[in-house]
Amino acid sequence: MAEVDPKEPINEQAVVNMYNAMRAELNQIYSKITELEMDASEHSLVINAIQPLDQSRRCYRMIGGVLVERTVKEVLPAVQRNKEGIEEVIARLNEAAVRKKKEIADFEEKYKIRIRKADSEVKDDSSKKEGSSQGVLVGPAGSSE
Repeated sequence: MAEVDPKEPINEQAVVNMYNAMRAELNQIYSKITELEMDASEHSLVINAIQPLDQSRRCYRMIGGVLVERTVKEVLPAVQRNKEGIEEVIARLNEAAVRKKKEIADFEEKYKIRIRKADSEVKDDSSKKEGSSQGVLVGPAGSSE
């Protein structure tokens, strides 16, 4: 009797579920990358704003939900370290995204997965082929002047 690999899907529905789970994981990776890129951008704005200031000037920083008073000299290196750490995490997540995309491509090839268009997209395509133009109704319908 042949042994079944526990990671191998049993039927079509299992293949679809695994594929959808992998796509969802890839989407999560991309959203985390986007979130971290926004954080890095905010760190850059802070660095650019406080870098030209006097090093002994008072500066406030949020640490664990508590606003603390420091000097620019103390805050600037910490913000720069945080930004570097965020950029390292972004780089690792980009590598993970590339690996996940390759894994998905291999899975698609192995199980001959093709993506179908949704019904609404198919209808939109057929209406475009007919040459019909769609307009936007601006005023109230049937208004007479």
